[in-house]
Formats: sequence, C-alpha cells, structure tokens
Amino acid sequence: MKYKGILIGLICLTCFGQTTCSWAQQRSRPRIVVTADPELDDNNSLIRFLLYSSDMDIEGLVYASSQFHWKGDGKGTKWAVPGREYNRFGLTLCPCESWRWAKDERFIHDAVGAYAKVYPNLKVHNPNYPTPDKLQSKIRYGNIEFDGDISKDSPGSDLIKSLILDGKPGPLFITAWGGASTIARALKSIQEQYEYTTEWEAIRKKVSRKVVLLPSGDQDDTYAMYIKPNWPDIEYRQFRGGPNYGYGAQLGAKPDNAPYLTPAWMKENVLDRGPLGALYRVWGDGKQMVKGDIMDYFGIAGHTNDELKKMGYVVWMPVQPKNSWLGEGDNPTFMNMMDNGLRAYEVGSYGGWGGHSSGNREAVGFSFSASQDTSANAMATALSNANTQAVKTEKELAYPNFFPAAQQDFAARLKWSVASKYADANHAPVVKIEGPLTVMASAGDKVRLNGAVSDPDGNAVSINWWQFRVGSYPGEVAISNPTSAQAEVLIPKDALGGQTIHLILEATDNGKPALTKYQRLIITIRNK
Repeated sequence: MKYKGILIGLICLTCFGQTTCSWAQQRSRPRIVVTADPELDDNNSLIRFLLYSSDMDIEGLVYASSQFHWKGDGKGTKWAVPGREYNRFGLTLCPCESWRWAKDERFIHDAVGAYAKVYPNLKVHNPNYPTPDKLQSKIRYGNIEFDGDISKDSPGSDLIKSLILDGKPGPLFITAWGGASTIARALKSIQEQYEYTTEWEAIRKKVSRKVVLLPSGDQDDTYAMYIKPNWPDIEYRQFRGGPNYGYGAQLGAKPDNAPYLTPAWMKENVLDRGPLGALYRVWGDGKQMVKGDIMDYFGIAGHTNDELKKMGYVVWMPVQPKNSWLGEGDNPTFMNMMDNGLRAYEVGSYGGWGGHSSGNREAVGFSFSASQDTSANAMATALSNANTQAVKTEKELAYPNFFPAAQQDFAARLKWSVASKYADANHAPVVKIEGPLTVMASAGDKVRLNGAVSDPDGNAVSINWWQFRVGSYPGEVAISNPTSAQAEVLIPKDALGGQTIHLILEATDNGKPALTKYQRLIITIRNK
C-alpha cells in the first residue's frame, strides 16, 4: 500500500509548509434567529439554547404564533382554521378570539432574565457568552395575532427582513419552533418591495443562497403555502435520525438513554441548578404556560389520566412520574450549531447532536384526523413505537447515539451557571486533528491520522477514531489503532472518485459529568 504523501498533520501546502493552519480549524460562529411560540417544550429548548449561546451569533429571539398558540388582535376578531386542536378531541371551541396565549406573554423575556442572573458565572467558564443586554436587544414580537397570518409586517418580521438583506457574509439560520408566519412575512415583504424592480433577480438569488430554514415541522402551513412555492431554492433542513428530545422520549427509550430522563437525574442536574433550572418544565411541576389551558395538564401531579379527563383536560399523553422529562422538541433545529467539533452546521447532511438532513424539502405538517385515536394509551403506544429500533430505517439504526453525551454536556452547562469558580465544574476536552480537516486520497491509499487531545481540568481522556456513516462512500473503512491519537485508515479499493468518507476523532474525559468533544476529518476520493 502506498501513502502517496498523505500524512495528516505534517504539511499543509496551502499554508506553505506550516505544521498548523489557523484557517483549517477556525470556526466561525453561525448566525441564528430563533422564532418560538409559547409551547412548554419551546421554553425548555430555549433554556438549553441560551446555555449554548457562547457557540452562536444570536441575531434574533422572536415570539411566533402557530396552530397551537396565537394571541388574537385584541379587537374581538374570531378566528379558526379547520382541523386544528380546538376542533379535535371532540371539542368545538373556535372560532375564538385567542388560543392558548397568555396575557402579556413574556416567556422569552423570562428566560433571558434568568440568563442575566447567571451570566457572571457562565463567563467564568466560557468568555464567549453574549451579554444579557445584547440578548435583550434581539427580542421581538412577530406575527402572533393569528395562526398563519402573513398579511402585515411585525417587529419580528422587520428584524428578520433586515438580517436577510444585510451585507454580512455566510448563511443566516432561521428556526421555526412554532409556525413560520413571521419568517414568511419577512420574505413576502422582500418580494413585495423588489419583485417588479431591476434588482429582483439579484435579491432573489441572494436570499436563496443566504437563508437556511430550520423547522420543527410546518406548524401553520405557511411553508407549504407561501415559502416553498415562492422561494423554492431556500434550503430547508429537516433533521432525522438523531436523539429524541421530544415529548415522551422516555417511552421506549434505549437503555443507554433512559437514565437521563428520570426524575432523579432531572432534579439533580437540571431543576436544582439555579434560575435557569428553576424555569425548566417537568412533569408534575405545578406550572402552566397559560392559566386554565386544557391542553397543559403536565404540571398537575397526583392524578391519573382518567381523573385529569374528568377535570376537563385533554389527556393526549399518559401521565409520567413527577419531575421526569417532559420535552425539548425543538432541539434538533439548533443542536448542530454547537461548537463540539462535529461541524454539523456546515452542511445539513453532515449530522450531529441534532440529527442529519436528507435534503427533503417537503413540509412535515401537524394535522390530525378528527377520527384519529388520540387517547393517552394510543399516544403512548405510538411514541413508544417511534422510539424503538423496530421502526428505524437502516440509516437511522447506524446513526450514533449522541443523547447521553448531549445530556451530560447540558448538565455541565447548567453546573457552570451556578459555579462561580472554574475549578468547581467540568469542561470538555480540547480535541484537534493536526492539519487540514478536508483532504484528498486515492482508493487503496493508507492515510495516517494524527490527533492531539488535552483536558483543561487535568482529567484523563479516552480517545476513539470512528467512521461517521454520512459520507457518500456507502461501505465501511478499516481504522488501525482507533483508540490512539495516532491512527491509520485504509481507503477501500472500491471507493469511487468524488465519494467522501467522514472520520471522527472523539475524546471523552472522566470528569463529572463525563464530557465529549470531537473533530471531523472529511476525505474526498480522487478521480482515477
């Protein structure tokens, strides 16, 4: 076997013989806008998101509506859309003036307020955390009056429009944790302003290149009805295969994941961890996002499913033990933005703690048939089945189980929020692959891998090189000495020109909690 000069870590020709290249491992902070409705799992996702605000450039925190939450216009206007939850479950509650929206709703403000209280501690552990004032300045109310209404501008849509049109390079990631109406309105406003001008073609191309939508499904049909037909080239990343952060994750959870969803783990690592932990929603916590919300029975402890139904609640998921995991269903939209070394935000198909995107731009809706069995037992069965191996595709079965690492990292960040001294908390190892992170090789080559790992707390660190099966080469590769910093990979002889192989250098320390960091090397096969 020939090496053909491929020795990761010795020479990078682009850097004129230097042994390290600042550009090769420099990470730009992805620009991101969060749009969220006041669903309780949005509240939980927001808490996690703020704990990772050190890793991102947060450009907007925008209140949004959805089919599940909308404010109304305060003028007595009644609204309803066929098939929504207020007319399912045997209910006929709308047309109505508002749906599951608290007066003076401020859940984003509240989360940023809690962040402000712990910011001095967080800065001790990572200097890149944004100031509370900066985050406060990014909060806007979007198109919140009615489900799917894009008829007029709002402060939130104006902010998103300005960000889309600004001159900053690189992608602008925009999440839709609720409905996408505020995003759709921003795009519609751009279309209305430029469509019949000589600038339109250039503006349309700029927007299509720049915007990356990160949806939690199409919760108000505005993606399917406006965005996709009018902006078909905008990237739409729907993530699959990754950890299950949603409602009912504990039902049918893998044995490796189940311990991180229990009341004991949640109390020790989340609920008892300062102001942000105190805001986090769990089963039986005595809270409601909106007082009197018949859909939000999750905070009521000590009652059975049938008892809650008799109390007037719509029980669509079986009651779980007090203090157990409730849900963070919007996490996949931002978990790939994190600075954990996987570089998952660069390309949707790369994959990371949020799953991977297949490139499918078809919207995933949230509609239910009026005759569908929506009992708690039926939902428990559906969620349990969804969480088990039996219904996974072959590619999903091969996807790494990142949930334990993600939960332990979350626990560490919450510990940072209450630890005023660096030595009082654990920090992830520092992982580096020497040389460029994208290289060329030929079929049949051996490629030497040279990693460097250290730990800021002096903890022992275990190392593992492994193949992340998201590259275009469909087979497995052989890695020699995978648990050593210096390893070697054999490029299979059947690899074709242009195919890619993704290798991960993973390092886990023995601190409490144990933390994991990565680096990804992408090998592209040369054409023969």
